[in-house]
Amino acid sequence: MPRIHFAPSGVNPPHTHPRATEILTKLLQKGDVFVFPVNLIHFQRNTGYGNAVAIAALSSQNPGVITISNAVFGSNSAIANDLLANSFQADTKTIDWIKSKF
Repeated sequence: MPRIHFAPSGVNPPHTHPRATEILTKLLQKGDVFVFPVNLIHFQRNTGYGNAVAIAALSSQNPGVITISNAVFGSNSAIANDLLANSFQADTKTIDWIKSKF
């Protein structure tokens, strides 16, 4: 059962769990709970000015995690720049720059 600590403006980047559903609780209003079905791309962000803590539970001991940016821009079998440029409405120079970060 993960306990996630977020600094102010902290982010858990867009990701998915290929083998599990995730349930996450963070007290915004009494009883607030979020459910992310298997393979749904999701993220969390602390929009507050102080530290935040969230508790998550996953429906598998081995849920897996795929970080979307790594899968798209850091893939070993690279996705063609023209395809990414078209998909993200960017030029290939921008795609090269993003890929250089991975």
